[in-house]
Amino acid sequence: MKTIKRSIAAAELLLIFPAALFMTALFVRQIEPLQLEPARTAARIVTWYSGHLKVGLWIFLMALPLFVLVSGSFTLVQSWNEDAELRSAALSALAALRTQWAAFVVAAATVAAAIILAIVALHAATN
Repeated sequence: MKTIKRSIAAAELLLIFPAALFMTALFVRQIEPLQLEPARTAARIVTWYSGHLKVGLWIFLMALPLFVLVSGSFTLVQSWNEDAELRSAALSALAALRTQWAAFVVAAATVAAAIILAIVALHAATN
């Protein structure tokens, strides 16, 4: 069963890759001038997706992520019902989260602040 789950995980990563590539290209295209790399390559990727609506939009950005969502949800529900170790680990994690809620909130806010500052710094550097 673990081999099947690993295969599903690998397949889902492959299926979600085109959408992740597009989203990354959108971001990279904005952080540097288009005449410089990697912004130029990112702009080409975005242009290719927008020029191929049936493949780029409908398949890569909608159908494949939807398939990953549905199959991943099904796999997680099935795993939850069949795997007592998964249920125990999840419940232990929730119990630890409940007892260490303040530390979790501080950690989440710190990570969010770092991401926000990185985005603002990149934006300021490009202007």
